[in-house]
Amino acid sequence: MSGIVFLAHRLPFPPDRGDKIRSHHILGALAELGPVHVGCFAESEADFAHEAELTRIAASHCMPLREKPLSLAGAEALLHGEPVSLAAFRHAGLVQWVRDTLERHAIDTVYVFSGQMGQYVPKDWQGRLVVDLVDVDSAKFEAYARAKPVPMRWVDAREGRLLRAEEARLAERADHTLLVSEAEAELLRSRLATGCGADVRALGNGIDADLFDPAKVTPHPELAMAPGPQLVFTGQMDYAPNVAAVQRVLDRLLPEIRKAHPPAQFHIVGRAPVAELRERDGKGGCRVWGEVADVKPFLAAADLVIAPLEIARGVQNKVLEAMAMARPVLLTHDAATGIPAEDGVHFAVEDGDAELVARALALLGNPGEAGAMGAAARQFVVDTRSWPAMLAALPDLVMPDKAPGGHRDAA
Repeated sequence: MSGIVFLAHRLPFPPDRGDKIRSHHILGALAELGPVHVGCFAESEADFAHEAELTRIAASHCMPLREKPLSLAGAEALLHGEPVSLAAFRHAGLVQWVRDTLERHAIDTVYVFSGQMGQYVPKDWQGRLVVDLVDVDSAKFEAYARAKPVPMRWVDAREGRLLRAEEARLAERADHTLLVSEAEAELLRSRLATGCGADVRALGNGIDADLFDPAKVTPHPELAMAPGPQLVFTGQMDYAPNVAAVQRVLDRLLPEIRKAHPPAQFHIVGRAPVAELRERDGKGGCRVWGEVADVKPFLAAADLVIAPLEIARGVQNKVLEAMAMARPVLLTHDAATGIPAEDGVHFAVEDGDAELVARALALLGNPGEAGAMGAAARQFVVDTRSWPAMLAALPDLVMPDKAPGGHRDAA
């Protein structure tokens, strides 16, 4: 039986952060098409506790621990004139495992999840290649460079430039290149050479609306019993755009909100908060929770979920999760990218500090309007953003002969 090699930069278990949620559901969908051989990285020893979950779904797997120091990756990148992102994810054992798997098994398709893993596809591979970049990483580093002083401006500008070349190389080689939204797909198309012939498509993220169902979740008691409005942000809290977003709330938005609502609290919920955030815990209405077993009780207790990201790529799962939990969500246009919902109906979109504060106060001051927005948000997710709906096109892209009514396209 023909199979698939799935290469991911992180173990797709547990599905508890944006990219792992996407890779987890895609892996599950691929396993329904045939045997899947998985090559991925463990980020820490704790990941090996979830290896049994990978064993149950994968025909075979290779999961080395990613432990190369960033300093070594940087030196390798400079020596070879490549992005640090590629050097950081290079592993000789995984290179050999991929080649052995392709030689020993009947493999039709290699599915690359995240651009760092494209380096593992052998140059002589002649089968189908699907590259899921998720978002345009090079554009993210270009944005970092614009926002930072030297020398990090030079470092990030170099990374953006070299990643852009790698993204173009992969898109030109792949049968299909996938992005998380049509906006990201169009951005990548605009960065490719005219006439290169790359097939670039959007394959959106979904949400498990049955899991994120407010009717099944008890609000976190500390938030539910606290006086005043409770604002919540969820996310990986050592990720620079998330750190910048919550610092924006703490420094520029929350003080203005607390002038009208002195007891208002802002809850930062997510693993690995950086030191400058941990230092804010308990001060000025800020609570830093760090990693929690389940974000849903925090969302269920929120009067307002806020996501004022200034740098955002792809679709923000944190936004979809809050919408599924029927919470009013206040966010920037960048954070709303790829979610075809309506401002003022399904969520509230503003970019300037004064406008974000005004919109927050309007929603906090009108619980009826906020509740209606939350209900509309959940209905939007239920109707349009389920994972089966989002991944319906995947079989025809990966194994068209096995897709319903399958056919081999010209790619």
